[in-house]
Amino acid sequence: MRLHRLSLTAFGPFAGRQQVDFDALAAGGLFLLRGATGAGKSSVLDAVCYALYGELPGSRRANRVRSDHAEAQQLTEVTLELTLGGRRLEITRLPEQPRPKKRGTGWTVEKAQTLLREWVADAGQGQPGWRAASRSHQETGEEILRLIGMSREQFCQVVLLPQGDFARFLKADATQRAELLGKLFDTERYRRVESWLGERRREHEAAVQADRRRLRELVSRIEQAAGPAAHPAAEFLPAEGEPGTDDGALTSAALGWAALLRADAAESLQVSACALAAAKARERAAEHELTDRQQLAGRQQRHAEALQQAEALARTQDQEEAEQRRLTLAQAALAVESALRARAAASAAEERARAAEQQGRRRLATLWDPAGAANAPAEQLAGVEGEVRAAIGRLESAAADERRGAALASDQRREAAELRQAEELAQEAERWLTEQQAAAEARAGREETARAAATRAEQLTVQRAEAEQCLAAAHRRDELRAAGRRAEHSLLALKRVALTAREHTLDLRQRRLDGMAAELADRLRAGEACLVCGATEHPAPAAPATAPVRAADEQAAVEAQQRTEREAAAAEQELTRLRVASATAEATAGAEPVAALGARLDELTLAHRAALRAAEELTALLQEREQAERRAQHYSAQLQENRERVAAGTARLEALAAERAELADRVAEARGTDPSVAARAERLGRLAQALAATAQAARSADQAAAQLREAERELALTAGEAGFAGPAQAAAAGLPAEQLAALRHRLAERAARRRAVQDELARPELSAAAALPPADPPRAQRALHQAIEALRGATATEHTARERQGELAELGRRLGRLATELGPRLAAFGEISRLAQLAGGTSGDNRLKMRLESYVLAARLEQVAAAASTRLVRMSGGRYTLVHSDERGPGSRRSGLSLLVVDAWTGTERDTATLSGGESFFASLALALGLADVVTDEAGGMPLDTLFIDEGFGTLDEQALEEVMDVLDGLRERDRAVGIVSHVADLRQRIPTQLLVRKARQGSTLQLTGPDAA
Repeated sequence: MRLHRLSLTAFGPFAGRQQVDFDALAAGGLFLLRGATGAGKSSVLDAVCYALYGELPGSRRANRVRSDHAEAQQLTEVTLELTLGGRRLEITRLPEQPRPKKRGTGWTVEKAQTLLREWVADAGQGQPGWRAASRSHQETGEEILRLIGMSREQFCQVVLLPQGDFARFLKADATQRAELLGKLFDTERYRRVESWLGERRREHEAAVQADRRRLRELVSRIEQAAGPAAHPAAEFLPAEGEPGTDDGALTSAALGWAALLRADAAESLQVSACALAAAKARERAAEHELTDRQQLAGRQQRHAEALQQAEALARTQDQEEAEQRRLTLAQAALAVESALRARAAASAAEERARAAEQQGRRRLATLWDPAGAANAPAEQLAGVEGEVRAAIGRLESAAADERRGAALASDQRREAAELRQAEELAQEAERWLTEQQAAAEARAGREETARAAATRAEQLTVQRAEAEQCLAAAHRRDELRAAGRRAEHSLLALKRVALTAREHTLDLRQRRLDGMAAELADRLRAGEACLVCGATEHPAPAAPATAPVRAADEQAAVEAQQRTEREAAAAEQELTRLRVASATAEATAGAEPVAALGARLDELTLAHRAALRAAEELTALLQEREQAERRAQHYSAQLQENRERVAAGTARLEALAAERAELADRVAEARGTDPSVAARAERLGRLAQALAATAQAARSADQAAAQLREAERELALTAGEAGFAGPAQAAAAGLPAEQLAALRHRLAERAARRRAVQDELARPELSAAAALPPADPPRAQRALHQAIEALRGATATEHTARERQGELAELGRRLGRLATELGPRLAAFGEISRLAQLAGGTSGDNRLKMRLESYVLAARLEQVAAAASTRLVRMSGGRYTLVHSDERGPGSRRSGLSLLVVDAWTGTERDTATLSGGESFFASLALALGLADVVTDEAGGMPLDTLFIDEGFGTLDEQALEEVMDVLDGLRERDRAVGIVSHVADLRQRIPTQLLVRKARQGSTLQLTGPDAA
């Protein structure tokens, strides 16, 4: 990764647009970034991190990105041009930020933007140039992360080397080192492995416990199914929680006990099955005995009943013979019955026909000639009917003319009514139109006056809204001015407090530096080696000049200083916000006082109300005019329409009168003396119907008389053939159908009963049964009931034994399956428990009590120590190297992340906390560079061509500084560009290429100095 160009706009302390040409800075391989405290040296590094990751470094993430010195219209923007993986890219980022609205007043929020471009050989028309790659925050972040191969935390530790952090890392304990190394090397997956193993161990343990509960539950169910007489489980199985009992022994004992119970159940089932078979045999024998007794009793009863029926039939023999003779006569009369019915039907029909004929002639006499109606034969009546129907046919045309005349009269009345209505409507419309013309002229004048008042009201509405807005802005302006003055006084007081706290911190730091020699001298003991020079004699130990200052005192002062500075910064931000809001309000309200603006608003309000009252009449007038116009259109159309209707109606009335007079003459001629043609036609129709009905009735009466004579002749002939003297004797011998059928049924039933009794008495089995003693079925029934009760008891016993055997067999199979499943689960539980304890550092096999994540971090720390020692040997003149130690800490602390420094002069290993200030610096620098190499290799080997080292050179003497510079020159020899952020004056002469950060009241600026400066 090599940086080429950085552009900042309204970022951090930089108000305007500033550019950094890293190609020019890195030409010599080493460059210096210097400037006064608070000028913005670290902000340059923050901009690089923000351009790549869209966030500031971890320790400064809470800082604001936008510059407080920038103008409101100037948007914050960062652009970084760099080479990653052989690709030249340009990243531009704009954070979410407020800006003034383009239209009107107030502020709006500008959304965050990201643009990724790549330099390509063909950007269009065969020319090289920039091509847009992405505008998405997510896509750009993923692409940069893929190319760099490091997260933001790793990048800040590897590329932006913070010396203070590595000085603390050098002297930190194992927990603090684990926290930093875990972020850099992403060992979260190993921590997840530990957690996963722990979760699996707990899951396996829960499963084994559940299996144990299932085993105890099955044992309880088996004991319950076996019954109270079975062997109890307590005699064979160990009690729950009994010492020395494992799951395997418990399972084996349960399987043996269950097998014993199953054998006992099988034996019980065989005994109950034998008892059930004997009970079934006794029940069948009792059932056969009952059947035999019941059959014998039935045969004896049937024989006795047959004897009784034979005696009853003998007593009714004479009555049966008389009924048989009566049946013979009735059957002979059946041959004459049909002839009798035919003669009766013919007589009734002849009577009905004569009555209908007489009725028809009486009705005809009221419509026609009475003498002809009483005596005329059927043929004469039919001829007269034909003549009448011909006359009716001739009246149809006259009836149509009569109906047309009636319709014309109705049309004349309707047309006359419509003509009168049209004349009235036309007169009404003409009268209204004349009156409306004068009213419209008066209304037009009133409308003009009201319209002018409405226009004035609209103008006053706008002026009043503007006046209200100005008055509200004036109130807000005065309030914000007062709040701004209070905020200025508060800010000055907070700045004085922050300055006092800073001076106090610097004083304590200087006093502590001056007293460090006294602190070391206080640790010297006679005969013990000095931690600095190694001498065992201490002739002149340093003494403290003033009261000693502890690190805790200095830290407390720093925290107090930072707290006051944060309060001052917050107060300054609040003051800026108040000033911007006050300026916005003043731009709206102007400089006019609140009282004057209020008076003007009152005047406008009164004028506006007066104009509204005057303009209120306009709406009513417009509605009245619109309504009048609609009515005028209506009456104009009404006048025109009804004039046309009057003319047309007059013409239609004249035509109807002429046609009606012509039809009246033809109808009068056709109706004769009748009141109308329809009445004449209706009278002739009734006469034709009466003639036809009377003729038909006369013909029917003649036919009925002929049929009666034929029926009487046939009856006399049939009675003689049946053996009767005459029809009267045959009629007396007959019986109604119901009586005849009942007589036949009684005689047939008696004959059948007699035959059935004779057959029953002739059966040999009934005769044999009658000769035997009486049977006793109740006694056999009682014996069968006793046998059934015994069978039920045996069946219940066998069923219980069979269910017990089946349930014990099923529970035994389930117990066997559980025992089969429990073995592998116990083995898996043991294996996962050993792995979880080993990964968690609690296993006896883990000698160092080191967790899996700590083990991985220890391996990485060993690599870092080896890489750091390569540079530390050069920086310390071959004296010091760093080694990793996995020995356990004091007490119960775990091992794995200890660092020791090996002193080649004394051949001893000692804690890194014993290094002096300068030694701690180059040890920290070596550690940072070594860590950068290891993290780079871990991230995929992406070459880092640009590095930044932040502060720490002030603690070195001239020789140590020279050795450190040699190491940094070694970095430069690998074609790396190394930027040093420092205040040390000696570095200005050693490093000619410099980037100077100047701070000013209007914001900081950047200037490139040195041989490559423009």
